[in-house]
Amino acid sequence: MGVTMNEQLAAGSGTSGILLAIVGVLVVAVLLAAVWGRRIKARGPGPPLPEQQPRLPESGPVGDVVESREPDELVPGEQRLTPHEVKGNGTASHRRR
Repeated sequence: MGVTMNEQLAAGSGTSGILLAIVGVLVVAVLLAAVWGRRIKARGPGPPLPEQQPRLPESGPVGDVVESREPDELVPGEQRLTPHEVKGNGTASHRRR
């Protein structure tokens, strides 16, 4: 007697059963990780209370500080300057409101 169609289908179902078991284990692992993550997050501190929020200073908002670098001119042909040879820091600060 020859092999029937049902026998061929039944023979191939062993690999699909293993594949379904692996997918099932992965789904369970993802769900366990999600529950574990939620528990860790629940143990953490809650959001800050309104009185814990940052406040503006009494003098009002602080303005931006704008700095512009002034180039240090080099004479062509000279060697590069080392940090201790540079004059000042070359930065001019300006407050802007």
